[in-house]
Amino acid sequence: MSNGIWGRRARLVAVACAAVVGLGGWTAGTASPPLLIAGATIFDATGAPPFQGDVLVRDGRIAQVAPTIRAPSGATVVDARGKALLPGFFDLHTHWTPGGSPAATPSIAHAYVTAGVTTVNDFHQPPEAFEPRRRWLADLVSPHVNLTARMSTPGGHGADWADQNTTRWVNTPDGARAGVEAIARYSPDLIKAFADGWRYGLSADNSSMDESVLSALVAASHERGLRVVTHTVTVERGAQAVRAGVDVIVHSLQDREVDAATAELMRAGGVAYAPTLAVYEPVKPGATRPRNMDTPRMRQQTRKFAHALNNVRRLHEAGVLIAVGTDAGMPGTPHGVATLREMELLVQAGLSPTEALLAATSNSAKAMGVHDDRGSIEVGKRADLVLIDGTPWRDIADVRRIDGVFIDGRQVHSAGKPLRDDAPALMPAITIGGLIDDFERPDRRTALDTARLDHFDSGGERTELITQLVQDAGGNHYLSLAARMAYKDDPFAGVTFPLSRGGVEPVDLSDYQGLRFDVRGDGGAYQVRLRGPGGVSLAQVVADAEWRTVDVPFEAFRSSRRSLETEALFFDLTVRASREAGEAVWLELDNVALY
Repeated sequence: MSNGIWGRRARLVAVACAAVVGLGGWTAGTASPPLLIAGATIFDATGAPPFQGDVLVRDGRIAQVAPTIRAPSGATVVDARGKALLPGFFDLHTHWTPGGSPAATPSIAHAYVTAGVTTVNDFHQPPEAFEPRRRWLADLVSPHVNLTARMSTPGGHGADWADQNTTRWVNTPDGARAGVEAIARYSPDLIKAFADGWRYGLSADNSSMDESVLSALVAASHERGLRVVTHTVTVERGAQAVRAGVDVIVHSLQDREVDAATAELMRAGGVAYAPTLAVYEPVKPGATRPRNMDTPRMRQQTRKFAHALNNVRRLHEAGVLIAVGTDAGMPGTPHGVATLREMELLVQAGLSPTEALLAATSNSAKAMGVHDDRGSIEVGKRADLVLIDGTPWRDIADVRRIDGVFIDGRQVHSAGKPLRDDAPALMPAITIGGLIDDFERPDRRTALDTARLDHFDSGGERTELITQLVQDAGGNHYLSLAARMAYKDDPFAGVTFPLSRGGVEPVDLSDYQGLRFDVRGDGGAYQVRLRGPGGVSLAQVVADAEWRTVDVPFEAFRSSRRSLETEALFFDLTVRASREAGEAVWLELDNVALY
């Protein structure tokens, strides 16, 4: 552009760079003043070469893209000369788990926003948590987060540690259809199927999902407008996933190199492929290289990562749509920066920088069925955009030079005024009534209207547990629990009472002095556990075959750090038993309450 044009535009600019919206206080998609991003080199992710121009945004949508655009009255103008403007990035595979890096939801959201990632799929929370999490995310500066319901097989990956509310277990077509119907009531944004039980040759395999079961799961999901992604890590299971009609494979096929027939099947079947190379990299960025790389484990990790890289290239050359996912939240795979690393690894695998950028933008939007809404810089689309101080289509490492991020047309981060990571780590606390559960609801929900959960050990060998409601002679109901301990160290079985939906919102119990419940059991000890932001606090009760009412004052609970006299916020209550391997245990509960 000429100096004259820029001189005229400069007189219209009240502020050279839009003010950054702080954490909280805005809702995606709400009306806002027009925004003009002027003079950028635009990588629009349509396949066109980068070009210099302006982008006008109105009400969160791209209103115009042209070489020059006159700033409307009242518009905020961002001077983007010398910078690249791209669609916001996607990450189709993340886990917003408290075990990840960072750990708290506001910090995770911050990590993605500051990395230019504006849409993610989260696979962590149970469906019970969807509604409160959506409320929480709406109050944060956050990417658009798709909440995912999970399905596996008995003994499958994802079912080897989770209860059936967190990960539904299915093993027949009828069970798959019923499972989809049950979780669809929670309005998930998509469904993840743990279809492949291969454990990378590093441990005993889990069970895998039969093709007829996966086909029924996919059909039932598609009938409800839900896309299906799969945990699939072997070539044979990749072909099965395509035949079953899944939408995206969200891991690398890495047991061997993909053959030409499977690659063609995947292309013709229209499946997208998000290889999560970042989670499989044998030596992660910043990590110390092991002194001995020639151990059986390191040899296997190196071998399967080589297969993963080669298979991305082979599938890309075959015409399979390559998208971006990372498995962030897993060890060594931090939120936000792992998405940028994934693009670098795609280039290492053989894609060009331009192709890696397309994978992170328009390809991922196509994979998720939202390309008509976002993923490229075109008129009418959502204004999720990232400014970069560089040319990442020439040097993919430039994706790390983030200069500004826009979500729904609002600038939420800039290099000159970074987004602050100072939101509270927890949702606002709520209060509850004194009755937790009297077991009078036939739908397995507590008196607090939360989903009561079976609670037992994790792993390939799990304790056998049955809980059921029993009616006494007076017509009242109580909970009966019977279990046989797994053959392992420290087996256990019990029941968990979430104090809020999905155990996400902390509950303030400062108005109460302790817990009270009716109990009888096999004469052994039972553990009472309260989980809060500071961890788990424990107390113990003993119950024999006669019903009795026990009071467990809060001062009786102890943790490694404090007593409950100094903590009043909690997520859930668990009553559980641990016995020797192979032993049976029984427990009955009624009228669980606070006093």
